[in-house]
Parts: sequence; structure tokens; C-alpha cells
Amino acid sequence: MTFTRRALAAGAVAAGLLLAACAGPSKTGASPSGATGSSAGKDHMTVGLTYVPDIQFAPFYVAAEKGYYADAGVDVTLRHHGQSEGLFTAVGAGEEDVVVAGGDEMLQARSQGVPLKDVATLYQHYPVVLIVPEDSPIQSAADLRGKKIGIPGPFGETYFGLLAMLDAAGLTEGDVEVQHIGFTQQAALTAGHVDAVMGFVNNDAVNFATAGMKVRTIEIPDGPSGLPLVGIGLGVLDATAADRPEDVRAVVEATLRGVKDVAADPEAAVKTSAAYVPDLARPDRQKAALSTLEATIPLYEAGGTPGAQNGDTWAAMATFMADRKLLQGQVDPAQAWTQEFLTGATN
Repeated sequence: MTFTRRALAAGAVAAGLLLAACAGPSKTGASPSGATGSSAGKDHMTVGLTYVPDIQFAPFYVAAEKGYYADAGVDVTLRHHGQSEGLFTAVGAGEEDVVVAGGDEMLQARSQGVPLKDVATLYQHYPVVLIVPEDSPIQSAADLRGKKIGIPGPFGETYFGLLAMLDAAGLTEGDVEVQHIGFTQQAALTAGHVDAVMGFVNNDAVNFATAGMKVRTIEIPDGPSGLPLVGIGLGVLDATAADRPEDVRAVVEATLRGVKDVAADPEAAVKTSAAYVPDLARPDRQKAALSTLEATIPLYEAGGTPGAQNGDTWAAMATFMADRKLLQGQVDPAQAWTQEFLTGATN
């Protein structure tokens, strides 16, 4: 889910996930930490949803509002991070039990000493794409040689996606001009400062359309072993998975029920999320939110089995990231994911 603008600096455990901020009160923004729910205790889990309430977290809002977490036997707090907080700071410190992040980001964090395990991959299709103006001569990754490409910085999923795109086309960073533009993809491309930007198909591409700029998206082509990147999922520490398996299973089960509901009726999900996302009661906000969910649903459904893991992709990703020095030490990809908390699934 946005899980859109993400930053995980190489060599640092902290990472940033910046979403479009909105003003006004919300259930998840009621306290300084952005937390909602009852006090911690037995059968209580805090789920970290990054920095601001956003429609891309609709499955969590739906699951909370419809009582799915309670039905599964767990009391859940949905917590949005503080603005100066890293993506994995709270989960590493035990202040969160579950964190939403990219599988690639979790693998990188694991190599940095944060023993995260992906327990359910929500985005079965990697969400990052290349975005170009509609009339751009760039038709594929092979056309990028010599072009200016904007990314927030050398971190996170947009950077990993760029490397995978270049790799699949037989190019390197030296074959293109990479510009670190912060989270200004829309302004940079609109003004012509860059020829293309890397962004999220369910956020950045939608924002271009909402603003009236006609763009095309180009997906990352498969490399020799397919696309070696794992999308957004639910991460827990190894100790949490070992010590609280029933609670982890309950969070996974309830969240996937929320995913199913969002996919079945995105309009209803937008209305439900209005209790959590500021200004979402406004018709213009609802229209934009619906566009985001409609672009997100295919990411959930691409694999056919919600939450499923692919061991071959995890292995390919570990090799890909290690070869590009994105990992700080040896990491066993088989220890970085599990399907044991998915109903009816086995590793």
C-alpha cells in the first residue's frame, strides 16, 4: 500500500515512507504517534502503517472497522509513524509488532541487523514503474540509454526498481543520467527536467492523471530469473513469529479479509476509510482515492493467492541485491519469509 514514497538509506536501519499528507483529524492521527486502539497487552498487536493515513492502507482500515481483527482474536492498534521516524525503528525497538514494507526493504534491513521476516506479501505484483510523458520516444527500458531519469534518491523501491529495469535492458547506471529529485516526480517530469521518473503505479501515475498530465507507464521487464523484487508485505521480527504465532496469524488472516473486501467493493472501502483518512469525505478526495484503489487491486490479485510467497523470487532478489551491494552482509533469503501464517499454505 504506498506504500508509495519509500526511503531506506543504504547502511542505515532507518527508512522513510512519505505519503501525501492531509490536514484534519482522523482515527489514526488522534495521538502524537498516530496510534489508535486499546492499550498493549496479551493478544494485542501494533501494526505500523508508516507516516500518514492514506487510502492505500484501506485493507487495514476495513479490517479494523468491520471487526475482522477482533473476530480473529487479536486487539490491533493501527499506528502511523512519527515524521522523523525510520521505517523499521519502531518494530526494531519493540514498539510495533508488525510493519508494512517492501520485501526488498525488509531483506535489506535484515542484512543490517534487523531480523525481519515477511509473513504475507500483499502486493503480488511489484508496484514500481517507469513513467514517461505520453508523447515520449521512450517505449521500453532499452530506450533509456543517455536519458535523464528522476528518482527520490539511491534508496527504497524506486531505486531498486530502476536497477532492475536497467539490468533487464542490459544497461547500468553509467548508461543513463540518474537525478535524485526527492519526492517531486510530478513536478520534475511536468517541467521537463527529466525524461522519465520511477514511481508507483498506484500513486504517482494516478497523481499525474489527476493533475491532467498524460503519461504512459512502462513496467520493469523480467530479467533472466524473472523480476527479482518482492513487493509490499507484512513484516515481523523473528522473535515475534516464534513467540506469538497465533497473534501473527490473526493479523494476517484479518488483513487479507480486508484486502478481499477492498478488491470486491473499492467504493465501499473508500467510504469506510473516510473515518481514518482526513478529508476523505470530500467528493474530489473520494474520486482520487477510488482511482488509487482501482490501480492497487491488480497488485493484490496478480499472484492469484493473496499473501503468497515465492521462494524462487526471494532467492533471486537476494542475489540481485547482493550483486549490487544493496545488502550489508550475508543473508539467507529462506529465513526472510514464511507462509506458515497463511491459511492452508505451507513453506
